[in-house]
Amino acid sequence: MRVDAHVHFWRYAPQDYPWIGADMAVLAADHLPADLEPELRRRGFAGAVAVQATHTVQETRWLLDLAARHGWVLGVVGWVDLCDPWLERTLAGWCREPRFVGVRHLVQDEADPGFLGRSDVRRGIATLARFDLSFDLLVRPHLLPAAAALARALPRQRFVLDHIAKPPIRTGALGPWRDGIRELARCGNVWCKLSGLVTEAEWRTWQAGQMRACAEVVLEAFGPGRILFGSDWPVCRLAAAHGTVVDLAEDLLAGLTPAERAAAFGGTALQVYRLAR
Repeated sequence: MRVDAHVHFWRYAPQDYPWIGADMAVLAADHLPADLEPELRRRGFAGAVAVQATHTVQETRWLLDLAARHGWVLGVVGWVDLCDPWLERTLAGWCREPRFVGVRHLVQDEADPGFLGRSDVRRGIATLARFDLSFDLLVRPHLLPAAAALARALPRQRFVLDHIAKPPIRTGALGPWRDGIRELARCGNVWCKLSGLVTEAEWRTWQAGQMRACAEVVLEAFGPGRILFGSDWPVCRLAAAHGTVVDLAEDLLAGLTPAERAAAFGGTALQVYRLAR
């Protein structure tokens, strides 16, 4: 069962998605399940995981409503206020929704570089494990040591690293990122999404070889069993169509065994997100 483990949907409003800049006009429009479904079917994907893109409970509620209407939206990684004093009660309510499978926070946008080390944030993330929910780590390379410290501090919590921590593909200065990836991968409770690569390169002139160097690092560090594919649609459209991103991932993972490829393109997502088949 092929699963795209990282997609987004939104009804576009500038105030809701301030990270969509003036150079991202292709994203400044509605992106809905009906737009993505033909692309998924064309490439043999049976489903996808919808991931939050803004810090509102309204978006999470809307994504869950979409999942209820579109059976192929197998899970929703939503947003909650990790510092909410009533977080346990809040999560109990969300978990009545069978497709609420995890939580994400846009950590990369936090002004405080110590965000992941704050006691209130860690307390909130620790609460997720009680509900068998994953936490998606959206960080840039300089935050990888903090992510590793968090994963070590919370060994019962499942973490999924988004976009392989956005390596500096444009500059090719991969050393600090590589070291951070290796440190994080030593934590057995962390999985890694092979996603978001093309948008970290030059959007119009990226080359597959640039991505291969990064893929080799995460495959060596995490091993094939902790890698899962995500297209990052529609954000990927800044640099490539959905099908092109799938082609790239299939090329990068061509050296794996058939069983390892099947895991990367679906089996691991089913496991780590506890998706209903």
